[in-house]
Amino acid sequence: MTDRFNTIAGWTLFSGVVALGLSIVSGMYFHADKPEAPETAGYPVQAAEEEGGDAGPSFLQVLATADPAAGEKVFAKCTSCHTIAQGAANGIGPNLHGVVGEAIGKGVGGFAFSDALSSHGGNWTFDELNEWLKSPRAYAPGTKMSFAGLSSIEDRANVIAYLNANGSNLPLPAPEASPTEAAAEGADAPGEGPGVAEGAASDTVETTGAAGAEQPVPSTNAAVQN
Repeated sequence: MTDRFNTIAGWTLFSGVVALGLSIVSGMYFHADKPEAPETAGYPVQAAEEEGGDAGPSFLQVLATADPAAGEKVFAKCTSCHTIAQGAANGIGPNLHGVVGEAIGKGVGGFAFSDALSSHGGNWTFDELNEWLKSPRAYAPGTKMSFAGLSSIEDRANVIAYLNANGSNLPLPAPEASPTEAAAEGADAPGEGPGVAEGAASDTVETTGAAGAEQPVPSTNAAVQN
């Protein structure tokens, strides 16, 4: 019985020694007790691209070529709340006849605007309408208008051109010249040069005139007198 106990104890002790040895060897091999720092601390974070990084045409450039007929089709989704005919009654929203250029949040038909819009101040210029149609809630926080907005700059320009054609008829702004067009115009514009060609022509005329003029002919009488 004692021999059997000793045998079991011996094997148990031997197993513990082997396990300890394996742990030490693996730690030395894999450097578990000395973790290596990465070459670059932290982890990469992909920066979000800034909105508008890829600059396209400005709103005024798009508005200059806007199509009122296309804007009428976009405005169809607004007719559930707005009217646009002259003298038409207000709906859920105000009548929009002649809205371009009028005071913001005032209207002419007695519509009860929210404080957020009636206290905004200023007039409905093309730029102001563009910002309003992009996001009414961002333009005037607290507005009663639940419309989410038009994300397309072309749709906004076309709708504003349509609104303008119904009672406002303000002149659309001229398109802004792009840097490329401005550079091309500068290259084509005549500048003051050294006038080489002009000078050469002048010299040529003068030289030709001097050479082509009639030269004095010696008088034969003078020769006789001599």
